[in-house]
Amino acid sequence: MSKFDPIRPYHDSEVHEALQTYYRHPMFQALLQFTFPEKSHREIKEIIDSCHSIYDFQSKVIYRSVHKVMEKSTNGFSTSGFDDLQKGKPYFYLSNHRDIILDTSFINVALYDNDLVMTASAIGDNLVQKPFLMALARLNRSFMVQRSLTPREMLMSSKNLSEYLQFLLSSNQSIWMAQREGRTKDGSDKTQQGVLKMAAMARGDKPVLTYLKELNIRPVAISYEFDPTDILKMPELIAKSEDIAYVKSNNEDFNSILRGALGAKKRIHIAAGKLESSIFDEIDASGLSDNDKLQELAKRIDHEIYRIYKLWPSNYVAYDLYYNTDQFAHTYTERDKRSFERRLERRVDPDSEVAKENFLLMYANPVINKLKSLE
Repeated sequence: MSKFDPIRPYHDSEVHEALQTYYRHPMFQALLQFTFPEKSHREIKEIIDSCHSIYDFQSKVIYRSVHKVMEKSTNGFSTSGFDDLQKGKPYFYLSNHRDIILDTSFINVALYDNDLVMTASAIGDNLVQKPFLMALARLNRSFMVQRSLTPREMLMSSKNLSEYLQFLLSSNQSIWMAQREGRTKDGSDKTQQGVLKMAAMARGDKPVLTYLKELNIRPVAISYEFDPTDILKMPELIAKSEDIAYVKSNNEDFNSILRGALGAKKRIHIAAGKLESSIFDEIDASGLSDNDKLQELAKRIDHEIYRIYKLWPSNYVAYDLYYNTDQFAHTYTERDKRSFERRLERRVDPDSEVAKENFLLMYANPVINKLKSLE
């Protein structure tokens, strides 16, 4: 048994059997009916029977599933920066985190459309506790980030995960990870130093920045015009602003996945950025401690995400409403403003100033961060 077996996706040799095992599962049938509404059961079964690798399953099924989500819940999908990437080269994509499932799904659509290596993607094992969900994640080339461990177990798990990332990249396999544990609730994207520290644990005797430079890290900015889960994020944001401990409900993640997939998003943009080698060299020569070097690298990644982040009218309207200004009035129409104000009225208690401020900041923070990146 490999030390990576508890966290790895299926091997291609295991895909066909896994698909046969779970084909009749009600949730899998629902996914297939959603993806292929015009096809008969026999035609769908033929597609599944033709899948003998993860690539087969991703390109024949999941790619089409994501396009169905786009058709039903978006007004357009655009990308930028992917034409700067080299075909056949593995990258470590580190993105902001808006949606539990769709972030990596949309990135893989962009990669597939640009004939680039699709990713193996990190997912918390707390999200795939049911056998079917675990199987579906592994069929979609997800690897597990183990949660709910003791400090000693977490250290060992992090080291094993770091070595697995190294193994994937050396096998010409691109990787996607979120810049932080858990989705960004307040719209202010910040890379957690711990993610970089974990990625560097497999470096051996190499200096930390030298090793991280070799991983081909590419910041990615995911931008939704409207977040269909914005209303679900409000209780946690309000609790945080009032310094109250927040405890998730039992089905909170599952509800977020469903609303994230099917809720209206308007337009979506995925932007791939870059980190010049000179950034790593400059930080490495700074004389800082390793922890401070990682913190500085996290700031540079954030700066790039802010730079390439696509801002929408919803962001500019929220900024102007929050600061009671018309600074960005030239970027949106009266119709855009009324649309956002209606969303605010429908989703926020009008008597709660705290709720209103948190909702506005969720959409305004990308503008605030973009302005900081331009200073």
